[in-house]
Order: sequence, then structure tokens, then C-alpha cells
Amino acid sequence: MHVVVSVGWLALMLCLLTLGTTALATNNANTLRTAYRAMGMSGDVLIIPLSLLTLVSGVVLALGTQWGLFRYYWVSVKFWLTLAATAASIFALTARLHDAVDAVARHPVGPISAMDLGFIRYNMVIVPAVALLLYLANVILSVFKPWGRRSAAPSAGRP
Repeated sequence: MHVVVSVGWLALMLCLLTLGTTALATNNANTLRTAYRAMGMSGDVLIIPLSLLTLVSGVVLALGTQWGLFRYYWVSVKFWLTLAATAASIFALTARLHDAVDAVARHPVGPISAMDLGFIRYNMVIVPAVALLLYLANVILSVFKPWGRRSAAPSAGRP
């Protein structure tokens, strides 16, 4: 389950990046509107379940295997990256997607100038690209399992 939802989350970011890039590169206002609306719909439906299922299934998997959640550096790093990505996706990414949808909703017909969109045009490419890089880092950690086992904490009675 963890692999399936993680790959789904990664695929969602690829889709958002593709749509954001399409919107940035187009001169067609209808293509722009369609791309941002599709990004908004996809984000509203998929971001919360995919991010939370990835986080929860990863924690369950770590706790139920030899790796543990904090026994190995690579697992700990994956946990913190996933936790940060989950929070950023739920709070920051969805807000940016809603900004884009709201911007095109203010211009339901006719052309939309770059000034009307401001930095939204770039956010819709930058945010999914950064998220995708973060998820790819997690994949690399899973495959290569760098670093070693974390040292055990000293006992209470020992120096």
C-alpha cells in the first residue's frame, strides 16, 4: 500500500507540473483556464488522501519492520521529509492551487494577461517541481539506504 500511494503522490506532482508548465507556456487563455482548473480539481481530490496515506503507511511500515522509524538515518530522514512534504502539500500547495483557480475565475472569458496572474504562473511550476524533487529524494533514500544505523542512546546509569 505504501508504494502504491507514494507512487500516486509522485504521479500527482508530475501531472501538476505538466499542467503548470502547459499553462505557463501557452498563449491560449482557454488552455490556461483548463490547466489551472484541472490542477485545482486534482489537488482538492488527491493531495490530502495521498499525502496522509503515504505518511501513515510509511510510519506503520517502519514500525512493523526491522528498519524501525528512528533506527536508521535514512528512515528518519525519509520520515521528516515526508512529514514536511505532507504539511507543505496540505497547507501551501493547496492554497497555491486555489489561488490559480481563483485567478482564472476572475477572467471567465477573453484573454488573461500575465499581469492578471502575477507570480501564480511561476508558482504553479516551481511548487510541483520542488515537491517532485523532494519525493525523488525519498525514492533514492529507499533504494540506496545510505548511512548506517543510528547509535543507541546511552542508558540512564552509564556515562
